[in-house]
Amino acid sequence: MRYLGLDLGSKTLGIAISDQTGMIARSLKIIRHEEEYERLLKEIKKLVEEEKIEGIVLGYPKNMNNTIGEKAKLSETFKEQLEKECKIKVELEDERLTTKQATDILISNNTSRKKRKKVIDSMAATIILQSYLDKKGK
Repeated sequence: MRYLGLDLGSKTLGIAISDQTGMIARSLKIIRHEEEYERLLKEIKKLVEEEKIEGIVLGYPKNMNNTIGEKAKLSETFKEQLEKECKIKVELEDERLTTKQATDILISNNTSRKKRKKVIDSMAATIILQSYLDKKGK
């Protein structure tokens, strides 16, 4: 079973994809969107069809105290739109601290600050997806 992992930001969408077995996530790409959600939905639908995706995991940015803020509500709305557009199940995955984890990984690999800015969202999407796959595999 193949999955997409998504990290929805205000200007970019980080995308990760799983292998055919649904066990290992890897970074795929970043899409700049400037809040053009209709275009994003179409691009994701195209990816779902091309890559034969059977499930989507969307980062769910809850507050540190576990409450739901504006960004989390936006993710809930985007989830509904994705399910309607792509006709597949979309799971929400807690994404608290994933950007920090991604930054730490990139720093430990001596990735320059300039390069980190370019890949941080897809790395966060990879962490979100891998976290989901690890839980699912247990």
